[in-house]
Order: sequence, then C-alpha cells, then structure tokens
Amino acid sequence: MFPFSDDNPSSLTPIVTWSLIAACVAVFLWQLALGDTGNRAIFGFGMIPARLFGGAELPVGIPTVAPTMTVLTSMFMHGGIMHLGGNMLFLWIFGDNVEDSMGHSRYLVFYVVCGIAAAMTQAWIDPNSTIPMIGASGAISGVLGAYLVLHPQATVRTLIILGYFVTVMHIPAIIVLGVWFAMQFFSATVSPSDVGGVAFWAHVGGFVAGMALVWFFKKREVGLWQPAHSRAFETERRRGPWG
Repeated sequence: MFPFSDDNPSSLTPIVTWSLIAACVAVFLWQLALGDTGNRAIFGFGMIPARLFGGAELPVGIPTVAPTMTVLTSMFMHGGIMHLGGNMLFLWIFGDNVEDSMGHSRYLVFYVVCGIAAAMTQAWIDPNSTIPMIGASGAISGVLGAYLVLHPQATVRTLIILGYFVTVMHIPAIIVLGVWFAMQFFSATVSPSDVGGVAFWAHVGGFVAGMALVWFFKKREVGLWQPAHSRAFETERRRGPWG
C-alpha cells in the first residue's frame, strides 16, 4: 500500500513544506558530493544515543557539532535516494494541509518539535546505541499524526500491489495512516531497535507527538476531526454496505 496523493485542498501556499523538502534535497546532494567521506558526516551529524546520553566520543578527525545539536542536524540527512524519496513524498502529500491548519511559523516550530520528540523517543529506548539516526521521518511522522487528527476522512490515493494485482484506490486517511502507525508500532515492539537501519520507535514517538501537539499549534478557528472530504466514504454511503 503506497499513498501518492490526496484530494484535500489547502488555501495556503505551503512554503515551509516546500522549503523543508528543498533543504533535505540540498543536504543529500552535499552528502553525495562528499563521496567516500559521506559516512563520516553521517556519524558526525547523525544523532547517536550513546553520544547524546552517555558521553561517547567520536574518533578524532570526524567533523561534528555538539551532541544536542545532532538532534536537529540528523533531521535533514538521509541514507540513500529511496530513503529521501519516500520521506519527501509523505511530506509533500500531507504537509500542505497541516501547514494550512497552523500557519507557516507555527508549522515550522511544530515540525521541529515533533522531530525532537521522535529522536528522543528512539534515544530513550536504546540509550547505549552507537548507530547514528538520520532522516526526516520522525518529524514527518508528527505531520502524519496531525493530519490524522485534522482530516481523518480525507481521501488518500493509494497504489495497491498484491502480487500481480495492481490498482489505485481512494482510501480514507484514517485507514491509511492508522495502518501505517500500526505497522510502525508492531515493528518497534517485535524487532531490535536497529534492525534494518529503521528507527521504528522514532516513528511512533513522532506520530504520537503530532497527534497531541496539533491541539496547541492549530489555528483557533480550525476544527479537529473535520467532516468527510473522502470519496471512499461518499461512495460507501451511496452504495450501502452490500454494494
């Protein structure tokens, strides 16, 4: 199940969402330009729990920032083109409506706070880990959590692949994002924290933070659990449960 767009209009030009995407792409191009020294940058600017909490030191010669600052710098780095592309696609789909509900400045603060919450969740779960955590997925998980609370009935266009069966379906956001969160939580609870290089607990922490913080960051006139914009619900009501 691969979401690729929604039908939820926004009234505000999402300049912060676009800027965040541009910043992540620019940092990734910088990583590529480093060539063989790119891994050193990941260790220097990625968030390493053992360094943040335990005072672990990096080898001499690796450029870095203060351990607390890596919670921020890690949000803009990615481990590969698929990692970057997947994160930016989700931010592109869901970020504009969340930015619309908050305004530019509040949305930027919200994004950063969710990213910090995600990173700290992963670090608290495994404080002795020496594996650097990088990627915008923690902060974007916060955006997904906010979107779920704001627009649970919005339609998400989703590519469904089941073996040789491939189709596009219009699915309510509450199902798409609910299934996504359930998968992250399940993976976090049954897998080692560093399996496959995926920080599942960061996704869980960011999502929960987004659901909680949207209440405080949204504009006063913006309602939560907004009514149906979803073709999926409209079609179901029109046809009835038996078709």
